[in-house]
Amino acid sequence: MLVLSRKTEESVVVGGDERFEPMLKVTVLEVNGGRVSLGFEANDGVPVHRWEVWERIRASGRPAVLV
Repeated sequence: MLVLSRKTEESVVVGGDERFEPMLKVTVLEVNGGRVSLGFEANDGVPVHRWEVWERIRASGRPAVLV
Protein backbone atom coordinates (compact mmCIF):
# COMPACT_ATOMS: atom_id res chain seq x y z
CA MET A 1 0.00 0.00 0.00
CA LEU A 2 1.27 3.41 -0.95
CA VAL A 3 0.60 6.03 1.74
CA LEU A 4 0.77 9.70 0.80
CA SER A 5 0.08 12.91 2.67
CA ARG A 6 -1.77 15.62 0.73
CA LYS A 7 -3.07 19.03 1.72
CA THR A 8 -6.28 20.66 0.51
CA GLU A 9 -6.26 21.18 -3.28
CA GLU A 10 -3.32 18.76 -3.74
CA SER A 11 -3.82 15.73 -5.99
CA VAL A 12 -2.58 12.24 -6.75
CA VAL A 13 -2.62 10.78 -10.28
CA VAL A 14 -2.96 7.06 -11.02
CA GLY A 15 -1.46 5.98 -14.31
CA GLY A 16 -0.12 8.34 -16.90
CA ASP A 17 3.40 8.67 -18.19
CA GLU A 18 4.90 9.35 -21.59
CA ARG A 19 3.07 6.27 -22.96
CA PHE A 20 -0.51 6.87 -21.80
CA GLU A 21 -2.90 9.35 -20.22
CA PRO A 22 -3.68 9.40 -16.48
CA MET A 23 -6.53 7.04 -15.59
CA LEU A 24 -7.57 8.67 -12.33
CA LYS A 25 -6.90 11.94 -10.53
CA VAL A 26 -7.83 12.23 -6.84
CA THR A 27 -7.87 15.69 -5.25
CA VAL A 28 -8.29 16.56 -1.57
CA LEU A 29 -11.14 19.08 -1.59
CA GLU A 30 -11.63 19.66 2.13
CA VAL A 31 -10.41 18.42 5.49
CA ASN A 32 -12.87 19.07 8.29
CA GLY A 33 -12.23 17.41 11.64
CA GLY A 34 -12.06 13.67 11.00
CA ARG A 35 -13.62 13.87 7.52
CA VAL A 36 -11.85 14.26 4.21
CA SER A 37 -13.70 15.18 1.00
CA LEU A 38 -12.09 13.80 -2.15
CA GLY A 39 -12.76 14.64 -5.79
CA PHE A 40 -12.26 11.97 -8.46
CA GLU A 41 -11.63 12.61 -12.15
CA ALA A 42 -11.50 9.42 -14.24
CA ASN A 43 -11.18 8.71 -17.93
CA ASP A 44 -14.38 7.80 -19.74
CA GLY A 45 -15.04 4.12 -19.29
CA VAL A 46 -13.26 3.88 -15.91
CA PRO A 47 -15.87 3.13 -13.25
CA VAL A 48 -15.35 4.73 -9.82
CA HIS A 49 -17.24 3.27 -6.84
CA ARG A 50 -17.13 3.40 -3.07
CA TRP A 51 -15.58 0.17 -1.77
CA GLU A 52 -18.83 -1.21 -0.33
CA VAL A 53 -20.66 -0.60 -3.63
CA TRP A 54 -17.86 -2.30 -5.57
CA GLU A 55 -18.11 -5.33 -3.25
CA ARG A 56 -21.88 -5.61 -3.88
CA ILE A 57 -21.34 -5.37 -7.64
CA ARG A 58 -18.69 -8.09 -7.49
CA ALA A 59 -20.82 -10.33 -5.27
CA SER A 60 -23.77 -10.05 -7.67
CA GLY A 61 -21.66 -11.24 -10.59
CA ARG A 62 -22.90 -8.44 -12.84
CA PRO A 63 -20.62 -5.94 -14.55
CA ALA A 64 -20.33 -2.39 -13.23
CA VAL A 65 -22.67 0.02 -14.97
CA LEU A 66 -21.04 3.20 -16.24
CA VAL A 67 -22.93 6.37 -15.37
